[in-house]
Amino acid sequence: MGTSCGLFAVALPLRRLLAAEAWVHELAARLTRFSSRSELSRLNAAAGEWVVVSDEMEAVLRAALRAYELSSGLVNAAVLPAMLAAGYTRPLAQGPTTAMLGGAGALPPLPEVLRVRDGSARVETGTGIDLGGIAKGWMADELSEMLGPNALANLGGDLRAVGDGPSGAGWPVGLTDVTLMLRGQGAATSSTRRRSWREAHHLIDPRSGLPARTGLDEVSVVAESGYEAEIIAKTALLLGPELAPAYCAARAFAWWLGESHDG
Repeated sequence: MGTSCGLFAVALPLRRLLAAEAWVHELAARLTRFSSRSELSRLNAAAGEWVVVSDEMEAVLRAALRAYELSSGLVNAAVLPAMLAAGYTRPLAQGPTTAMLGGAGALPPLPEVLRVRDGSARVETGTGIDLGGIAKGWMADELSEMLGPNALANLGGDLRAVGDGPSGAGWPVGLTDVTLMLRGQGAATSSTRRRSWREAHHLIDPRSGLPARTGLDEVSVVAESGYEAEIIAKTALLLGPELAPAYCAARAFAWWLGESHDG
């Protein structure tokens, strides 16, 4: 997944943790866009055709469509062409490639790009999807249920905690310089401070098709689930410092906004 992951549980056999770790590796390999053999890459490569997909892929694709609705279009998985144009064509450990942003424009609505039915999916010709943070948030929620009733799953900062934690006071989770004790909650951080290169970064504003410049460069959120926290954090960052506080107040349990003064 190109990030650090952690699985923690109280009074759980090691074999259960190892099985969960194996599930992360296996599903991440199917959801990555950086391998031509992955399930996601095969779906993108077959644009214009219906493709048989696994139960997990179908669930994540439906989660992407729901994220689009919940964010009023700001969390848009139809971002792949824009990410490639920005130079994010391979894992950043290998370095970015040349940006080609001259023809950037607003992304198409996700429901016009991605269609899902039982056991199969289709992306429109000339488009492509990237599941990114949506997949991490969804997977963190699934893992917390797999490992429960007292566990925490953290996939690169998208996490969910269930139960009372190791000491009975909840699971300690650090957000910026504050440690919160979470029980049955999720958290996520959306940031342009990492996965950046030259004047670009990985977070595309679907309204322009360009790397986002909103006046915020990092947002951390605590919400009902890791999936919801991911959506709220990304939407808030894209809304910018004027609208993000009210948006988070209506949807999140706690939040932190990091201003960049570049909007």
